[in-house]
Amino acid sequence: MSRSESRVRVVRVRGGDREARADVLAAEEPLEIRVNGRRLAVTMRTPTEDFSLAVGFLLSEGLIGAADEVHSVRYCGRDFGPGAEETDNTVDVVLRPGVAAPAPEMERQVLMTSACGLCGRTSIETVRTQSRFPVDADPLRVTESFVLSMPETLRERQKVFDRTGGLHAAGLFDTVSGELVAVREDVGRHNAVDKVLGWALLQGMLPLAGHALMVSGRASFELTQKAMMAGVPMLASVSAPSSLAVDLARDAGMTLAGFVRGDRFVIYAGEHRILSDPSSTHRS
Repeated sequence: MSRSESRVRVVRVRGGDREARADVLAAEEPLEIRVNGRRLAVTMRTPTEDFSLAVGFLLSEGLIGAADEVHSVRYCGRDFGPGAEETDNTVDVVLRPGVAAPAPEMERQVLMTSACGLCGRTSIETVRTQSRFPVDADPLRVTESFVLSMPETLRERQKVFDRTGGLHAAGLFDTVSGELVAVREDVGRHNAVDKVLGWALLQGMLPLAGHALMVSGRASFELTQKAMMAGVPMLASVSAPSSLAVDLARDAGMTLAGFVRGDRFVIYAGEHRILSDPSSTHRS
């Protein structure tokens, strides 16, 4: 069994009958993210793709924007003195010379739970981050049928969810080829997105022009900002966006679609990028 899963004994109750059996749960463990040896944040995550998660987090924070700004990423031992063993729950990202290290005020002061990607910010001014990759002029165009196909395509690739039922997912689509190029799962929505975007950064793919990001939960402000920071011009979600997510998408020139379910969805920003199918009829 991989580190992303944990087997436990449970009692299943059905119709008044009880059955003791083994069950598989999604694993959740803390990950400490360091930059140049200094702690930046601690997040609760599913322990897979830790290097991509750490790099994606730095991208989301506006600290890096390209693979050549990263010298190395490694697991590191805790500072317990000589002979300390390496741990799989601390990752250190070493930046290349000349790349600015995080300012002290960027250090998260509290543990980020699997439900929160902005926890620990010390001021409202540090929440909105400027992206080096403008998306307002991105020529991306997709059809309504493509948008409607995204949730099912993503769901088919959620392997750990099939076994546990307890993970969020994020999928990166190449809208030119129609291919789902990356899928990552995690107990936290924001972690799943960081894993996908961190992978793309390490692959040298940024900015992600012509790509769309599909998420299995709601489209919050933080997820919209993460997509913007990677130059993703379109974010789609199976659930609702928040008001701040809509404001940010409109300000940035992103396309934002929510409630993508069955045969319908709602466009909250960037309507011009989603084209009607040739055979469709619409009521105004």
